[in-house]
Amino acid sequence: MHSLLQPIKRLHAEIRDAVVAVCETAALEELSVIAHEEEGDTIYAIDKVSEELLIEFFETHIAVHTPIILIAEGLDAGGIVLPKGTRPEDAVWRIIVDPIDGTRGLMYQKRNAWILTGVAPNKGPETNLQDVEFAIQTEIPLVKQHLSDQIWAVRGEGVMAERHNRITAETAPIAVRPSQSDTIAHGFASISRFFPGVREELSAIDEEVVMSVLGPVQRGKTHCFEDQYICTGGQLFELMSGKDRFVADIRPVMEKTLAARGLELGICCHPYDICTELIASELGVIITDENGDPLSCLLDLESEVSWIGYANKKIQAQIAPVLYQSLKKRGLV
Repeated sequence: MHSLLQPIKRLHAEIRDAVVAVCETAALEELSVIAHEEEGDTIYAIDKVSEELLIEFFETHIAVHTPIILIAEGLDAGGIVLPKGTRPEDAVWRIIVDPIDGTRGLMYQKRNAWILTGVAPNKGPETNLQDVEFAIQTEIPLVKQHLSDQIWAVRGEGVMAERHNRITAETAPIAVRPSQSDTIAHGFASISRFFPGVREELSAIDEEVVMSVLGPVQRGKTHCFEDQYICTGGQLFELMSGKDRFVADIRPVMEKTLAARGLELGICCHPYDICTELIASELGVIITDENGDPLSCLLDLESEVSWIGYANKKIQAQIAPVLYQSLKKRGLV
């Protein structure tokens, strides 16, 4: 497992630099052209920059030593086995990658994006998120931003993080710590509602939770804040670094409500978006599913994932019971 760290760090750095270089020279309209539609997502022109690096890198730097199954958007649903011709059962690792998580914010230069990778021992098609033993994520900065963070973890060994200065090419360790607060008051707490369909219902759940745990807003006073960051890896990092105290992305749970309105579930979180959950867990962030159980999903491209993140156990104790009851009374859990 440790032998994968440096090669994958190098891959992330190459993707980061290549994507930033394209963003510096290409027009916004070029980056936001739809390259092709996939079942679970839309692939934009900017996505193709990182995808082209992916297979060649793993073939050249990792699969020559150890057979793997690579799972990423743009590949076959079950992933591809490298080196080519290797039997799936002979692969040592399953490696799931999101080359750019947060494409929409990045291509419009509104918000940074992240490169995500999770590595699990190959346990066949049933390999699960909870099998991930090594995870790493790397920030893709905006063109006007010169610093980029990278954070990784090996299960049971804690978390390491670095900050890269792309002007000086210097890299230095940084300390990352989730919020230790026992309340969401005066902090950021959000339920994701990025896209149309059931935004007003998600807002109602959000309001219900906040009002239940904090009481009514006092005139002229701060209550709590929200941040609609359209990037799962970014949301995880905000929880890891103490910027957010509670985040819930429960879009798949809303499918019943959507169906009652004659609507389909649009884009939602998939396993490759949440594949670095291990890092957050190693830091003490609590990630659950909509029922409050440990988050569990296959390492595939299709599974629709609802997840809830709490900065610590105190925040979980404050929010989880109220959120669960709010979902239960609507018949969503």
